[in-house]
Amino acid sequence: MSMVTRREFLKFTGAAAGTAALTSAAAVASTGHSNLDPARFGVLTDVTTCIGCRSCEWACAEEHKLPHGALDTYNDGEVLQTKRRPNAEAYTVVNRYLEPARGDEPLDVKVQCMHCEHPACVSACIVGALQKSPMGPVTYDAWKCIGCRYCMVACPYQIPAYEYENALTPRVMKCTMCSERTLEQGRPPACVEICPVEALLFGSREELLKIAHERIDQNPGRYHPEVHGEHAVGGTSWLLLGDRPATEFGIPKLANESPAVLTETIQHGIFRGFSGPLMLFTLLTVLMKSSTDKRHGKGWSEQDEEDNRNQDGEDHHA
Repeated sequence: MSMVTRREFLKFTGAAAGTAALTSAAAVASTGHSNLDPARFGVLTDVTTCIGCRSCEWACAEEHKLPHGALDTYNDGEVLQTKRRPNAEAYTVVNRYLEPARGDEPLDVKVQCMHCEHPACVSACIVGALQKSPMGPVTYDAWKCIGCRYCMVACPYQIPAYEYENALTPRVMKCTMCSERTLEQGRPPACVEICPVEALLFGSREELLKIAHERIDQNPGRYHPEVHGEHAVGGTSWLLLGDRPATEFGIPKLANESPAVLTETIQHGIFRGFSGPLMLFTLLTVLMKSSTDKRHGKGWSEQDEEDNRNQDGEDHHA
């Protein structure tokens, strides 16, 4: 029986460990959601109350140390004329929509991560860099992220952005619902705290839905009967209440089923079937090389010495 060199053994065990780690991470990530707490947090945006001051944009940038100017520079109404998306330098933006049938009355709508109840971005992440907290926020760990950007493809709201300009340590950038404040300190997100007209409400998702439906019932002419995020994509922790269907102010038409069902299926199919063959292929490669060396009369010690000489030569030339 041919012998395996110590170097080859270490190469194999290292590759096997890496494969096992990747498989384990994929298994965790592919669940797409955690056990949600009945008292989990949420935010309700009443778009009929928003005045387009963009204070929320400034507060978000200030809280997360993103590029921004002074608060009074955010009064520029011209910015609202261009439909914007959150990007690597802005976790949230406000867009203005005009409805000719309503006398061009403006509707200002804040855009950010919706923090889906069963997020597709989480189930698409193969290393678990994105996680759904049982208390509501979808959080991100840059240390785990490998930059695959599958989350950007999976998100039904097209929210995650990427630091393409950062060549060394690029990150996926998105609203975290100020998880450091909400989860660790019990404080509302920065955008909610600064809103001068209380267009943003922070509280338990269950209570926010009650408030939204009470407003609909008490003001039938003011609100559209649907609360976006109550059922769409399996539910979201960030809810929208408006005077028209959400599809009329920038939200895509979405099914009630979470797209995480699809991403979970893909993840399970790829990684559960991939890890075993990869580990077997690695072992066979090591054994075949060992067998070839054996036929050439190279034993354990001799082969180790040759490997060491080759490595020393490579290091010298490098």
